[in-house]
Amino acid sequence: MDEDPYVETTGHVHSMRGIPDDARMLGLDRNTEEGAMVAMAGSLSPTKLSHRVVAWLVLLSFLGPMLFGAVHNVF
Repeated sequence: MDEDPYVETTGHVHSMRGIPDDARMLGLDRNTEEGAMVAMAGSLSPTKLSHRVVAWLVLLSFLGPMLFGAVHNVF
C-alpha cells in the first residue's frame, strides 16, 4: 500500500498546507512555481490588513505588465 509522503502518521499535511486538493491532484506542490503561488495565496487571511495588501500587490504584479502591453499596442 502506497502512503502519501506528505501525510504524517498524525494525519496532518504539513508540506502541502495551503494547497487545495484539486491542485494537488494536478501535481502542484510547493516545489513547483505554480504550486508555490497557489500555496502562498492559500495561506493569506482576508482578515489581516497586511495579507490583503500582499494580495493586491500580487494582483497588480500580474496585471501591470498586461495593462502596459495593451496600452503600448493601442498607442
